[in-house]
Amino acid sequence: MNIEHGTFHPLGATWDGQGVNFALFSEHATSVELCLFDQQGRETRIPVTRRTLYVWHAYLNGLGPGQRYGWRVDGPFEPENGLRFNPNKVLVDPYARALDGAVDFRGPVYGYSPGHASDDRALDPRDDAGSMPRSVVIDPSFDWGSDRPPRVPWHDTVLYELHVKGFTRLHAQVPEAQRGTYLGVASDAAIRHLESLGITTVELMPVHEHLDEPAVVARGLTNYWGYSTLAFFAPDRRFATRGGDAVREFKEMVKRLHAAGIEVVLDVVYNHTCEGDNRGPIYSYKGLDCAAYYMLSSDPANPFANYSGTGNTLNFGQPHVRKMVMDSLRYWRKEMHIDGFRFDLASVFSRNADGSLNWGEAPIFSEIASDPDLGRLRLIAEPWDTAAYQLGRGFPGSTWRQWNGRFRDDVRRFVKSDAGMVPDLMRRIYGSDDLFPDSRTHAYHAYQSINFITSHDGFTLYDLVSYDRKRNLANGNNNQDGTDYNLSWNCGHEGDEAVPADVLSLRRKQVKNFCCLLLLSNGTPMLRAGDEFLNTQYGNNNPYNQDNELSWLDWSQLSANADIFRFFKNMIAFRKAHPSIGRSRFWRGDISWYGTGSTVDLSAPSRTLAFCLHGASQADDDIYVMINAYWEELEFHIQEGSPPEWKRIVDTSLPSPDDFPERASPLATPNYRVAPRSVVVLLRPRKRD
Repeated sequence: MNIEHGTFHPLGATWDGQGVNFALFSEHATSVELCLFDQQGRETRIPVTRRTLYVWHAYLNGLGPGQRYGWRVDGPFEPENGLRFNPNKVLVDPYARALDGAVDFRGPVYGYSPGHASDDRALDPRDDAGSMPRSVVIDPSFDWGSDRPPRVPWHDTVLYELHVKGFTRLHAQVPEAQRGTYLGVASDAAIRHLESLGITTVELMPVHEHLDEPAVVARGLTNYWGYSTLAFFAPDRRFATRGGDAVREFKEMVKRLHAAGIEVVLDVVYNHTCEGDNRGPIYSYKGLDCAAYYMLSSDPANPFANYSGTGNTLNFGQPHVRKMVMDSLRYWRKEMHIDGFRFDLASVFSRNADGSLNWGEAPIFSEIASDPDLGRLRLIAEPWDTAAYQLGRGFPGSTWRQWNGRFRDDVRRFVKSDAGMVPDLMRRIYGSDDLFPDSRTHAYHAYQSINFITSHDGFTLYDLVSYDRKRNLANGNNNQDGTDYNLSWNCGHEGDEAVPADVLSLRRKQVKNFCCLLLLSNGTPMLRAGDEFLNTQYGNNNPYNQDNELSWLDWSQLSANADIFRFFKNMIAFRKAHPSIGRSRFWRGDISWYGTGSTVDLSAPSRTLAFCLHGASQADDDIYVMINAYWEELEFHIQEGSPPEWKRIVDTSLPSPDDFPERASPLATPNYRVAPRSVVVLLRPRKRD
């Protein structure tokens, strides 16, 4: 091997066909060693002496793909100053494209000596090379063929949040070797389901390489959701087939989904890493340059700022942290052909180095917007962290969309018949212009609101109408909590044992009501995978560490609840067929609001609303919707047109297929008796020349 100085860019390990360039950022390090490992785990250490702009770099001629490597970095061990260098620890490359091996938590994977009298301020002298995974040099070549991004317009988008493993792990029509993998998501059976349902965009829960928290491992569990990132450039090996190549199989998944016209969005976790707080392990960033990567606190007892709720927070006041995130985003776009990103706890982006907030003006927003590879991507924010909630104006209006937690909460409250929710429901249906104002100073669009009823975080849709108490299995027990966190209602019977027939019927109706309100609202709808066939987690609202049948989709429910799937499928098709619903702008003068009569009842006891959405400006039909969240039947008087002009499309109180009939018949009277807790949709075909 011929060792040369190499270059400081790009960071990470880059194979050029003849050798590998290695580059690593560390501002406060005093020395750096590149560690090469052979197949038997034997280590060769190579001092890296060349440094440019805080980047240590070397080029090894003759090295190629498959090489396992790591880093050892020395410098001050001064925890009181945020410096935790320890050359006895092998560190994962933050820019690693692939990893091999696993963490052995029985080994010395902490930078300090646990149990020492000085606690985390005593350096651990033990070597952890035998307990750490290796970074891997990859060959990035892949035949993308004629792959092109589908580029679905926002106002036509239907998002579908899924977990790569849980989506197909129990799917009998997916080849057994592919179940629970990237190739499973791209299998014929999975794509048929997505196409049949009408999904345009899948949003994958985290697929970056992650590590389970030591406390979770100690209970014999895993971090199934994966919101605990180790390497922001490497696809998670959990989702590769046995003996497979995660990078290649991920690319194959994207290619197949694109061929079906389906976009791929990644849920990314750039707000924190898997290393925890000052008492957590040392895998990468803490040992590379803790003070340069993490936001620190002035509290000696809690030296790491914790706006993520996981022990640490990446410091976006540091240019190299923003560069790492930007490089990661570009990599997933250019090399992996991803169509967009959903940013977990995105309010962290707006935090300065001292933790203060810089809403909407943080440097990373302009850096993303000005980047030619990222500016056209789907950028979706979860607009909060543990200490801040800024839904609406906290993110740049021209490019960012946001998970609308207000839509979720207000619609849940209305459907379970909470009083005084009519004004809030009107706002959510209209497109949440109170949160996304269409004005001279803030020119937002309705589709920037990502509307959802359920997501991975909380009850499934079926559990939302079946449980009032959440089962706290996330903490390893079955204790039941009666708090109203989920804004759920069990329809009069808790859980799934000995459920009366009338309760089961009401639950199905409530699910259809939620489906209607989601898909009839202006904004971008998002479904949680499995809700379309009443998948259940049996009341567990936080199964982040349940990698088992509790979290995996039960595909036997698809045939058992074919009527619900049919309803979802028809409602999605109805939305797509009527451009007047999901628009690039708000409805403005095209909407008329009513109650059971000619005026909306905004009083607290009211639980009814009707509206007519006029479609002429969109060359579309007129849509009349009557919503009764009251527990008794109410008569609505249709306020526009004559009865024969209107055809009933939906009545959620009726059994399938009458709830959404193949052929709609005209009305005979202007009065329509809407059943308790039901939604009715009418259609008036536009007059054609």
